[in-house]
Amino acid sequence: MSNKPTREEAEAAVRTLLGWVGDDPDRKGLKRTPARVLKCYEEWFGGYAIDPSEALGSTFADAAGYNDIVALCNIDFESHCEHHIAPFIGQAHVAYLPDQNVVGVSKLVKVVNAFAKRLQVQEKMTHQIAECIYDALKPRAVAVVIEAQHECMTTRGVYKKDIKMVTNSFMGEFETNAELKAEFMRTIEREKG
Repeated sequence: MSNKPTREEAEAAVRTLLGWVGDDPDRKGLKRTPARVLKCYEEWFGGYAIDPSEALGSTFADAAGYNDIVALCNIDFESHCEHHIAPFIGQAHVAYLPDQNVVGVSKLVKVVNAFAKRLQVQEKMTHQIAECIYDALKPRAVAVVIEAQHECMTTRGVYKKDIKMVTNSFMGEFETNAELKAEFMRTIEREKG
């Protein structure tokens, strides 16, 4: 963003919001709140400073002929919806079917985090993760399933608890091979158990 506000401008905006909700931004308990909010935002939205493709790092060309599903399930994440800046929290399940290259599994977590640490909608985030892995690794297939609870529904609006939104993105052979897709979905269910 070329016209990024200064830290001082951002803190002033937080002070304005504190006043807008009806509180006194100069009272003792709120004096340092603008600085604290910016520190939280730097952590919550740190994904803007990360190139997800670079987060995958280097690949390994020799996996001793391994050519079956590589799955990483139950990757906890926190994100914020771009509509309300309210958290949505859940788990991502990521799999790929190597062609020639494999990647360290922690790199898959880094890709999930890079996209989660941005203002998001779950549908877009699901596709972005799959597309990034597919483009960078050139595997035969990629699958991403995300399950999350959205605070914009649980703490406001419709006030519904204990519901999850589930999104998925399948590419390559996961998209065309029903057996392969079913095997990945069974893996997720086993790992949740």
